[in-house]
Amino acid sequence: MRGKTNRFSEEPVVQEAPPSLDELLNKLVSVEGSDLHLKVGSPPAYRINGALHMSNLDKLTPAHTEAFLDQILPERMKKEFADTNEADFAHGKASLGRFRVNCFRQRGSVSIVIRAVSPASRGFHELGLPVGVERLCDEPRGLVLVTGPTGSGKTTTIGAMLDHINSNHRVNIVTLEDPIEILHPDKQGIVSQREVGVDTASFEEGLRRAMRQDPDVIFIGEMRDTPTVEAALQAAETGHLVLSTLHTIDSSETIHRIIDFFPPYQERQVRQILASSLVGIVSQRLLPHQDGQGRVAAVELMVNNERVFDRIIDPDQTHTLPEVIGDGEYYGMQSFDQAIMTLYEEGQVDFQTALAHASEPTDFKLLAQNRGLMAS
Repeated sequence: MRGKTNRFSEEPVVQEAPPSLDELLNKLVSVEGSDLHLKVGSPPAYRINGALHMSNLDKLTPAHTEAFLDQILPERMKKEFADTNEADFAHGKASLGRFRVNCFRQRGSVSIVIRAVSPASRGFHELGLPVGVERLCDEPRGLVLVTGPTGSGKTTTIGAMLDHINSNHRVNIVTLEDPIEILHPDKQGIVSQREVGVDTASFEEGLRRAMRQDPDVIFIGEMRDTPTVEAALQAAETGHLVLSTLHTIDSSETIHRIIDFFPPYQERQVRQILASSLVGIVSQRLLPHQDGQGRVAAVELMVNNERVFDRIIDPDQTHTLPEVIGDGEYYGMQSFDQAIMTLYEEGQVDFQTALAHASEPTDFKLLAQNRGLMAS
């Protein structure tokens, strides 16, 4: 606790010291928030159900955020932060859970964003994922991608997928993460989790080495560059089940993003490899629940079949993938709008929310009218 002079009074104004970092994290967990923001000049803030909420605590000072960072910044990261003014790492406590931390300097002072990581024990049904996602996990080989914008729940979905594989298949799972977020104990399978910058120099190097570690399943935290994408496709081609993530909004954009990693003269070859190795794409968005309590996942699921294969191969047909997904219920596929319609019919989201997140709002509105869910 410290005092400061009030310019309008001789009496000192007492500013309370902020709660401990553990207390702030405990609050984050108790309110089921996703992120804790610690920034100089503002009180601690929590992201809850997608919206940022300021606490009623005092504004943080440079000394406060420096002290918070000193408590959690790993020794190995101190030089990196001193040199670059930013760092990413994981933080965990048995009583609180796992967190992903990003620290950086803004206007010369330390800012910290801490994201709570959901445990891997949450099942597909609890997360609102379609049955087809489980089927993708049971495939022996190929490439499975989970996509969506930042904060859409990709880490949670991947955690559930790896846990399902680990719980049901006698396989060797190797993960390459930056940083490690969800811890996976050995179950039916064995899991080796490697952190970039700690256990391996890069995703590319870790993937190259992983091929000599007798893997059945490889998880790549994110496909960020051409060498990583190339290595992932090669691993999927040579008989491994490869899981990874991309910051893309749907299956069509995902296909284009992967192809765009390569120069134009390789496009035909890349399309052929991707069409042959891809198993499926899970794309998701989080929508606010109609009761204001929490969010629900709307999931587009594309499963590779003959029609999908043809549209990946042919650049003139790739844009028609949404139509194939919408018609692919037999294969377990569903479009975003079909998923959102189901959430609306079940009363999990209201109509305005559903319409705002629909890919084709006009068609969505007409479908709702045809189903008698709203007045014409």
